Amino acid sequence: MPCPAERTNRRPPAAGGGKRRGGAVAEGVRGAEHGRVRGHGNGGGTADRGAGRPLRCLVTGATGYLGGRLVPELLAAGYAVRCLARVPGRLRDHPWAGEVEIVRGDVTDAASTGAALEGVDVAYYLVHSLGGGPGFEETDRRAARVFGERARAAGVRRIVYLGGLTPRGVPERDLSPHLRSRAEVGRLLLDSGVPTAVLRAAVVIGSGSASFEILRYLSERLPVMVTPRWVRTRLQPIAVRDVLRYLVGCACLPPEVNRAFDIGGPDVLTYQEMMRLHAEAAGLRRRVVLPVPVLSPALSSHWIGLVTPVPAALARPLTESLRHEVVCAEHDIARYVPDPPGGPLGLAEALRLALERVREARVATRWSSASVPGAPSDPLPTDPDWAGGSLYTDLRDRVVAAPPEALWRVVEGIGGEHGWYSFPLAWAARGWLDRLAGGVGLARGRRDAARLRVGEALDFWRVEEIEPGRLLRLRAEMRLPGLAWLELAVDRDRSGRTVYRQRALFHPRGLAGHAYWWGVAPFHAVVFGGMARNIAAEAEAKTEAGAAGAGVAAAGSGKTGTTRAGRRRWYALRSGAGSRRGGAARPVPRSWLPGSARRRGARSR
Repeated sequence: MPCPAERTNRRPPAAGGGKRRGGAVAEGVRGAEHGRVRGHGNGGGTADRGAGRPLRCLVTGATGYLGGRLVPELLAAGYAVRCLARVPGRLRDHPWAGEVEIVRGDVTDAASTGAALEGVDVAYYLVHSLGGGPGFEETDRRAARVFGERARAAGVRRIVYLGGLTPRGVPERDLSPHLRSRAEVGRLLLDSGVPTAVLRAAVVIGSGSASFEILRYLSERLPVMVTPRWVRTRLQPIAVRDVLRYLVGCACLPPEVNRAFDIGGPDVLTYQEMMRLHAEAAGLRRRVVLPVPVLSPALSSHWIGLVTPVPAALARPLTESLRHEVVCAEHDIARYVPDPPGGPLGLAEALRLALERVREARVATRWSSASVPGAPSDPLPTDPDWAGGSLYTDLRDRVVAAPPEALWRVVEGIGGEHGWYSFPLAWAARGWLDRLAGGVGLARGRRDAARLRVGEALDFWRVEEIEPGRLLRLRAEMRLPGLAWLELAVDRDRSGRTVYRQRALFHPRGLAGHAYWWGVAPFHAVVFGGMARNIAAEAEAKTEAGAAGAGVAAAGSGKTGTTRAGRRRWYALRSGAGSRRGGAARPVPRSWLPGSARRRGARSR
């Protein structure tokens, strides 16, 4: 594929585009988890199809972990990007959404895939049915055939696919179903008639990757581990920044290149050694690992599902892939995409950077970004009537003595470490029951402690809609005999008072669904009623604490204009006596202190 000399300037933002991220980071800089990828020594982002227009890249799987990180790297390299998504709205809140073209489609549907591939130069195939049930191999096979056929018909110049690294000397029939399917997809794309680069990686390490999350939680939660034999299997992990560098670099491979490449980092080590390195990077004591022969990949996947946020359905194919040694047999990719100064990133540095991103809450995408196989995708029923059948609702309204923006901060911060402002034991029990049933449970947490965006996972919900300052709608992804939604809204009444509105909706599936709703209905007053009360109380407490802090600051600076109550509290704080009842001094209430998360009378989370 013709690519001119390396470009040094970034592509200007598209007209009407969204905000750009920060400036580019050179390849050799180690100060970020993955630097911006630019040029790679074999050209920038223009092609000769059309008068000097940039290469147009199609990214499938943009709602997933790697796809969501690849898009901004392609933009930084000067390429025009089109994203194919089954639900385009899930890309709406990404920082780069205004700079790309987003089209609706599914790789198993020939018509929508063909339309998405029209005018495309390079097509990135980053989708798979990992954990998608017993028929996932056939689904992957059909999707790869459709994609290859439509790409050839559309005149696509190159396909780039990220697959799994397969062990040397092991017949394909003896591979795990996951690796076997990845190998078959790569072979189908290579035979499609479109020049294809198949990148084969073992374990991808980066903040938010499933492999990193498993490694992190096993190391942090289990100082002594009884582990399966596969912890002593040798493998060759690779940092996410190097995966992205190779993906971007493959856009300008010569047209005669149609082959697979093994990609990996500089370290070859066992999973046990990886856990030791993570413990060192995280400042933990040395972990004691006791391998035993009785824990099969199936059993150990359930063990991982209980200890880590990654559910057993996703952990199983990952652990099955570790039954055999997975080490790169060649490094031919460096002939086309040269190594950066200092070479690919080592595991210790990759772990350090990933942990740094987690601590600083700068995780761009997570393994949970992709949809859960089998998760509901029906639209929210319309009001007031719904032709789809029965619809149960639980409505809660509450006047809140706080401004709408304070209430919204509490709403948008719900879940994860903040909890659900309700009976904790009930939520925890529901999460454990879901994990035991093979669901995701509450362990997924949040990507960011303060901000949400459409399409991302939030414990056992997924954000279906968010209107900043007004509405948060969550769709349930726990195992249920029906479909469920939870809406949290901020409003004002006719008097101008702030109102919190909460609505839970459930569409039952069959008799089991009706029985489920009426079985849990007696607990709604505790769970949903408590949630409404405590969210309102939290917003009021934060408002009160903010007012007290402002009063303290104003009094300290000699400014006037504080409220009478604020002045009284300031005098109490200065004297250290607090308020007085019957002449007895008591400590200053925590709700007066800036940053307090509690208010007198509010139920603890």
